[in-house]
Amino acid sequence: MGEESKVVQVQLSYTQTDEEAGEPEVCRVVAMGKRSWLWWVRISVFSALVLSGQASATLLGRLYFQEGGHSKWLETLVQIIGFPILLPYFFFVDPKMRVPTDDDNVRDGEQLSLYGRMMFFLVSGVILAAGSMLFSVGLLYLPVSTFSLISASQLAFTAIFAYFLNSQKFTALTINSIVVLTVSSILLVIQPNSASSNATNPISSEKYAAGFVCTLLASAGCALLFNIAQLYFQKVRDRTPIAAIFEYVIYESAIATAIVLVGLFASGEWRMLRQEMELFGLGKLSYVMTLTWTAITWQVCTIGVGGLIYEVSSVFTNVISALGLPIVPVLAMVFFHDRMDGVKAISMVLAIWGFLSYVYQQYLDENCAK
Repeated sequence: MGEESKVVQVQLSYTQTDEEAGEPEVCRVVAMGKRSWLWWVRISVFSALVLSGQASATLLGRLYFQEGGHSKWLETLVQIIGFPILLPYFFFVDPKMRVPTDDDNVRDGEQLSLYGRMMFFLVSGVILAAGSMLFSVGLLYLPVSTFSLISASQLAFTAIFAYFLNSQKFTALTINSIVVLTVSSILLVIQPNSASSNATNPISSEKYAAGFVCTLLASAGCALLFNIAQLYFQKVRDRTPIAAIFEYVIYESAIATAIVLVGLFASGEWRMLRQEMELFGLGKLSYVMTLTWTAITWQVCTIGVGGLIYEVSSVFTNVISALGLPIVPVLAMVFFHDRMDGVKAISMVLAIWGFLSYVYQQYLDENCAK
């Protein structure tokens, strides 16, 4: 590519100027450059994959439980078992073929050894398995709109982990975003009659609380997973971008799948799957199609997440994920008859406020860079 199409990453650091001059802190631009149109195309495609995959997979997961599905292990399995659809890529493309990317000049890093890669895959696979199980419990016990809004806390967790793992800087707007998203989630667990907010399948207060805690922990685990992936991509530069993303997704998903399969058979839930299919409210074919498309849509979302983390950062990825926040609750009202009461509406507004607060901070950073 020509020099004009190269991306030079903008690194912002806040430094104290000469104390004797009494000047305030200023934004120091280390390097500047222009994003190529191909970079914007990739970001747009990855963002579309995240938004469409996330909304579809969440609704299909809730459909499985609402129509008679009971296996938390099976619902967990379909979140991660879709990785084999990526394998054909490696039969047609050499994953070690090096294709320059827009930001090669600034993102070259120390290469990982085989042992280092395996440790990343192992840790990520364990966290993915645990987080997927926690999300399954949340989907089982919570209305899908409530589940989606609680999941918005993932942005706050991502910012916190990014501070420790990837040197993310906190500002007043970033802190505001974290606080508002936290309050948004807390409102959902303390609202009156929250356990009965799903008109078609009321649950007990104890199960509602368990679903809330599991969803919150799953959001924290997913945030940690995003930051681990960012660390990995920063250190892996001997692969094409798409090969690095696919390799990471395949290995972590394979490890997580193995863990979940052990849990499925050890729990004995596999014995009930045939009966579950027979009794599924929409029929056998719909049972199979629901699980199949849940696996595919989660994989679509995962590819988009990996792409955004590789191209930008874990925090930006979560911002895009939060952008789809209003979609799921609205669709849940249409398809699952979830009630959108006053407290839940306020929680949604606060979640959107938290999201916009973070976006505005990014806007200020971009202006500072210019």
